[in-house]
Amino acid sequence: MTMTFVEAVVEEAAFGWFQGLGYTVGFGPELAPGEAAAERENITDVVLKGRLQAALTRLNPGIPQQALQDAARKVLLPQSVSLLANNRAFHAFLVSGVPVEYRRKDGTTAGVQAKLIDFDRPDENNFLAANQYAVIEGRVSRRADIVVFVNGLPLAVVELKNAADENATIWTAFNQLQTYKQQIPGLFVCNEALVISDGLKARIGSLAADRERFAPWRTIAGDDLASPALPELQVLIEGVFEKAS
Repeated sequence: MTMTFVEAVVEEAAFGWFQGLGYTVGFGPELAPGEAAAERENITDVVLKGRLQAALTRLNPGIPQQALQDAARKVLLPQSVSLLANNRAFHAFLVSGVPVEYRRKDGTTAGVQAKLIDFDRPDENNFLAANQYAVIEGRVSRRADIVVFVNGLPLAVVELKNAADENATIWTAFNQLQTYKQQIPGLFVCNEALVISDGLKARIGSLAADRERFAPWRTIAGDDLASPALPELQVLIEGVFEKAS
């Protein structure tokens, strides 16, 4: 009971920091199929397709809808059996846009890059942090503590443990994410950051990073080191996930 309460407190604090950055926060189970606020057709879906399609339309006004639907399909249907290969392909889409073609009125073919995120105008994007986000893949069901979405894309996963439990360290959270990558790899195709915290310590790493490469984040504004009195998780969230960063 105590562990559940403490983890809930850390999760609530994290939500408060995301809200302070202007994110919408939501209860993951309410997004599941069959719920009044459902945004997923199937519990196996990891991308919030409605938000993705709306963002593609908003950010690419000159591209026909059929081409934007093709862009969404390329994001939603990875081509490799390798998680890291799919993640690299997605990262290229994120940075450079998704290549699509469409027929102009004069009959010629146009090749363009459909933007997934507007990096120049952060407020044009849709930001959501959802907790207790359940994913089923194969016969395995897992529930991520917090998933951070931008335009419906799950770009970060935050795994929390209880510092009061001596058997659940920050590295327990790291090991949990390694298990998730094996069991529900679909959640990580779009991943740009993994965060682990026990409420006291916090570390950030990439999808392919080993334990030694998970590191603390020490600044919020980027110029000066954050006060050591601030929780490491607060510094990490406010420093990494600020919309314009």
